[in-house]
Amino acid sequence: MRLYQMADAVRYELMNTEDLRDTFLLEDLFQSGEIEFAYVDLDRTVIGSAVPTKNVLKLETEPELRADYFLERRELGVLNVGGAGSVTVDGKSFELDKLDCLYVGRGSKEVSFSSKDAAKPANFYLLSYPAHAEYPTAMVKFADLKGLELGSVETCNKRTIYKAIYKEGIKSCQLVMGFTLLANGSNWNTMPAHTHMRRSEVYFYFDVDPAHRVFHLMGPADATSHLVVADKEVVISPGWSIHAGVGTKNYGFCWGMGGENQAYDDMDALTIAELK
Repeated sequence: MRLYQMADAVRYELMNTEDLRDTFLLEDLFQSGEIEFAYVDLDRTVIGSAVPTKNVLKLETEPELRADYFLERRELGVLNVGGAGSVTVDGKSFELDKLDCLYVGRGSKEVSFSSKDAAKPANFYLLSYPAHAEYPTAMVKFADLKGLELGSVETCNKRTIYKAIYKEGIKSCQLVMGFTLLANGSNWNTMPAHTHMRRSEVYFYFDVDPAHRVFHLMGPADATSHLVVADKEVVISPGWSIHAGVGTKNYGFCWGMGGENQAYDDMDALTIAELK
């Protein structure tokens, strides 16, 4: 398990490109036949991946968690961005096609991941936060999600937002999770930007063309920097940082949050003119 300690807004302003990438960007997370994890001290976030091929991958606890099993005091969100696969939770199997989402509640002891076809493996993105209450494990299929269309062609941000784990959807303790798909010809995932001090956010970029990149904007509104992000890379976004991005081609991204509340629209809006 990789360990990440977040920088505050003061240290952030002293960082060069390498420092920013080492602190806020997770690269090489998806490894064939492996489960990978990163532990972030910000809201005690655990970010991970599971790419099962021929063998079933079991979710094991990590020494850093000081727990008898991974979900003893945690909850977990799972989004499949690859081929068809399944997640088995305490003996019950959930079949996940691409863009299906699963919530695994606190107290689940045995969790495993498998792919239907080892040549076209599932790519499970994992996001976990501490949980102080138990909610039932539940899945939502992509076909059953009601998308919210936002943006326009004129502002290059026509996109559809899909909410999966939230107050009106799959119930959780603090995890909020969903994803956004950009239309052809659109590049901005959000603009104007915003912050939300009551929650940190994790951006997982997927379906980024290998020849293209996303420029993720971050930092306080009056001192922005950027990260150049490739496919299946993750950006950690503290509450004091904006999080907006523009790609050289359309893409998808999963947004996940943990912290003070679960109000999706609890954000502090900024105008474009305020950015520097």
